[in-house]
Amino acid sequence: MCMQYTVRRIPPAVDAALRRRARALDKSLNEVAVEALADGLGLKAVRQARRDLSDIAGTWTRERAVDAALAAQDTVDENLWR
Repeated sequence: MCMQYTVRRIPPAVDAALRRRARALDKSLNEVAVEALADGLGLKAVRQARRDLSDIAGTWTRERAVDAALAAQDTVDENLWR
């Protein structure tokens, strides 16, 4: 059996974040709010695996070929835009 709650004084930032998540996941606001409450209380049935990326942070090395390929993507072909 599920309970029904009325929650008041939701801060605007929390409201906006819940609504964004609901739209992004194509879920109802209620469903996303219940998931957020359960997750925040450590009650989520299946915890999402999270990876710490500190081992690769700051390891990017620049290469001319990559820089050239990325620069080529930024070039506008004027004939295609006429």
